[in-house]
Amino acid sequence: MITRREVALRLDIPLEMAARHGIPSRVSEGQLAQLEAEPPVWLLQSRTNRTGKKPVWVQLTCTICGYTEAVRPKKWWPTFTYISCSNHGFDELPEPAAGFGRTECDGIGSQFIGITDEAPGQSAPV
Repeated sequence: MITRREVALRLDIPLEMAARHGIPSRVSEGQLAQLEAEPPVWLLQSRTNRTGKKPVWVQLTCTICGYTEAVRPKKWWPTFTYISCSNHGFDELPEPAAGFGRTECDGIGSQFIGITDEAPGQSAPV
């Protein structure tokens, strides 16, 4: 049995949509295969409406230890140079390139920090 969250990941839909359309908290592999083979109207409509500009799910992987987590990306996330678990120190990452500054962004996923290296003057206004 797989969880509703895993079903949402595999169907590439938001978890809220899976719950709203009655996908149970636990589903067998066979039930998921049937959903994929014969998608209901709401799933077909969701796939039709997708523009592909923003993924529904992204896989975050710690640059240092390799821990991974699937999360829904937020609009305010910049393009990260590194992603690290919150229990790692700044000194465990490679130094920024000469002339580049480093910014840290907490609150990425459940326990990640996003690190962005950029040249002065490249950052977008907030």
